[in-house]
Amino acid sequence: MRSLLLFLCLSLAGTRGAGASDHSMPFMVYLDLNRQVCLEWGFDKLQGDITFKLTVNTTGWVGLGFSPSGIMKGADMVIGGVGPSGIYFTDRYATGKTMPLEDTQQSYTLLSLNEREGQTIMEFQRALQTCDAQDFHITDKPIKLIYAYGITDEVKYHSSRRGTKEVNLLNYMARTSQPISSYISATVQNITVPAVQTYYHCKVMKLLNLPTKHHIYLISPVIEHPDLVHHMLLYSCPSAVTEPYDNRCYIGDKGDICYGVVAAWAVGGGVYELPADVGIPIGGEDRDRFYRLEIHYNNIHLEAGRTDNSGLRLYYTAQLREHDVGILSTGVLPFDHIQYRIPPHVAQFHTYGVCNTSLFPQSMDSVPDLQVFGVLLHTHLAGRKIRAVHYRNGEQIDSLAVDENYSFEVQQIVNIGKIKTIKPNDEIAVECTYSTLNRNKVTEMGLSTTDEMCLAFLFYYPAIEITSCTSHPMTQALTNTSYEVTDNTMLSPDEIVEYENVLKSLPQIQLLSDVEHNFTYNINGFIREMKKNPTFTCSNASTRLYTSWIMNPGGIMLLLLWTAIM
Repeated sequence: MRSLLLFLCLSLAGTRGAGASDHSMPFMVYLDLNRQVCLEWGFDKLQGDITFKLTVNTTGWVGLGFSPSGIMKGADMVIGGVGPSGIYFTDRYATGKTMPLEDTQQSYTLLSLNEREGQTIMEFQRALQTCDAQDFHITDKPIKLIYAYGITDEVKYHSSRRGTKEVNLLNYMARTSQPISSYISATVQNITVPAVQTYYHCKVMKLLNLPTKHHIYLISPVIEHPDLVHHMLLYSCPSAVTEPYDNRCYIGDKGDICYGVVAAWAVGGGVYELPADVGIPIGGEDRDRFYRLEIHYNNIHLEAGRTDNSGLRLYYTAQLREHDVGILSTGVLPFDHIQYRIPPHVAQFHTYGVCNTSLFPQSMDSVPDLQVFGVLLHTHLAGRKIRAVHYRNGEQIDSLAVDENYSFEVQQIVNIGKIKTIKPNDEIAVECTYSTLNRNKVTEMGLSTTDEMCLAFLFYYPAIEITSCTSHPMTQALTNTSYEVTDNTMLSPDEIVEYENVLKSLPQIQLLSDVEHNFTYNINGFIREMKKNPTFTCSNASTRLYTSWIMNPGGIMLLLLWTAIM
């Protein structure tokens, strides 16, 4: 019976990852070693809610809690089940080694609760922050989850049917059960970092010759000098690149056309493991492909004579996963010739880039729905905020990612809470907010640390041939006009707003590129209006959406039998 129940748990909950069938709850973890308790979840930070599905191999009562220390005392919990008289479900909190008390404010909404094939499946929702002193506030820090269950609906001592597991619900990284052993090393060897603030070094190379297709499932940085290495990108090269080299980037070498992002790391990030159902394809038909490792060195002290051996380790497996991962670069075209100028002495200035996926069919036979599961947001030193938003039929329907407290020193790939579906003809716009109060000169878009960028790297499946979809305003229209900003231009607050709006209203030159470095240009793009980001406010108990289920006095009496600690 146990093996059958375990199978059912797997089939109902799935080995959740980017390939999960339920896009609202893409994450899954077993809370116990015997895999009797499955927890699935998904969240929407902007809307401020999180949804759980607890699947337990029992037909008795089940409980899940959030605990400051991993024990019952002080825990916020829900208890539910399907008893002889029907469904029972309550939001409770524990004050000690006594029966958990029912919350004055029932902050959890029961979505469904049923028994099926020997299991109890309870799905419920709550706000990340409920403004209730009896509830645990869910943040992006690890949380100690506690669970317990019974074999009947008589809620009493659980014996060994309980446990604790620490999980970071809002920044979850699945740990693979696969042994971490085989990896590809993409590193530089003893390159000399010059005594300049910004230096980009590029190494074009072949990677390990894999005769069959494999999947990269984990990316680990190898950082020799954390004070120098700012970010690293590994690009795939088009077939026209046939020779290796090791040189400064962007001086006219052939590898400058390598722009298909395969792996990324930025300062403040760490090891990134992809969700369980996806992998970055490598090898097989592409085994002769060259790759370009680009390392951005930020040598703020202008030190001379330092050598470096940094790079990336790409852990791979021959056990192919369900989906191939692609990484799509969106935002503002990051080169200085576009003359997208940010004036000095400005507290807030916004730039915009757009990607209209209606351009994709010009380079492809068909375009599937793209399932976005992760994102890396990127600006430079003046960046304060960045967001990527999603439009369909001309209306903003969602936000893909938002960072309202952007830090140049902490940039990392994050899994978004609910998988977002980009359909053909949808648009993606990226907005960046900058502060140049401490600058006396115009800031250009460009590669230097003191230049600016505005990019969102979207991690999605299934992979398509398109690698980059960026844009910039047709700034040539401003030449010899009052809106041509130079280092000597001083703008009043009203003029700054007017200049920003002019740039935003200009036609967008959209640039699309694919793995073979084929380009498509379009000058009919434009920036649509963006909704304000939702802000969290506490709700009164009388207006909060909640559901509390206790079906009858018999159910209450059963709950009063709980007398033991978790």
